Amino acid sequence: MKLNSMFAGTALALALTASAQAQTLVTGADTAEILNAARGYGAANLTTQSNGDPQITGKINGVTYQVYFRNCTDNEDCEDLNFYLGFLDIKPSLEDINDWNLNKRFSRAYLDQDQDACVEMDLDLVKGVTADYLDSQFGLWAMVVGQFAEHVGYN
Repeated sequence: MKLNSMFAGTALALALTASAQAQTLVTGADTAEILNAARGYGAANLTTQSNGDPQITGKINGVTYQVYFRNCTDNEDCEDLNFYLGFLDIKPSLEDINDWNLNKRFSRAYLDQDQDACVEMDLDLVKGVTADYLDSQFGLWAMVVGQFAEHVGYN
């Protein structure tokens, strides 16, 4: 009886593993799917960077951000995404930026060369991610955008 239970358990584990592996993964080559995920959180358009790599410019609650496709091969098949938000002429103190970095785990803030407030977040796509995970990362980014805007006094 125990042997039958063990075989049944093993078969179930293998079936669940096969099911997880059967999911289609989103990679950095799937610009349309990534753009679609961005549009789930507001207006977004696919453009290109000066080097020809893809870029998304979007808005979340009226705040404009960019998603840069990084480490691309021939302007496609990119390995990662860099979510970026920079506020022109909002110049928080270094203490405010340090406070953000001390208390927030999934993004990093800094002052650019003009002392303007910036925040970034990265997503590794080398092995691909599920559409649900991609959506959750855009959801996290939407939260970062809103909280950072408030933190630096934009809202």
